Amino acid sequence: MADVQYQGTGRRKTSTARVRLIPGSGNITVNGDDVEDYFHRLSQIKDLKSPLELVEQSGSLDVEVNVNGGGKSGQAGAIRHGIARALLQVDEDFREPLKKAGYLTRDPRMKERKKYGLRKARKAPQFSKR
Repeated sequence: MADVQYQGTGRRKTSTARVRLIPGSGNITVNGDDVEDYFHRLSQIKDLKSPLELVEQSGSLDVEVNVNGGGKSGQAGAIRHGIARALLQVDEDFREPLKKAGYLTRDPRMKERKKYGLRKARKAPQFSKR
């Protein structure tokens, strides 16, 4: 194992990502797989790499991620949040650009709970006047 590593936890919807940044060549591993094998959409891969590219660290840090819960899109958002939090440990000067881009803010949007008397969170049974 490397001597120096930086950790961050990211969350999005019901996904949780534990991220470790290790000085290296820019490899990204998600749950033991390469990032291209785990995520099939290019937009999700670009999304999770964006904090590294913003602070120009994409080629100098290896990223190891353990993510669970939710779907692929929520997991990509959780990884992005975790990478941004871990980058703050690398250098505190990264806070301003990351915060300005919105990468340090935990996205609060979640699925709304189902209410009694309704079919889903807001969908009601059909109303009949007579």
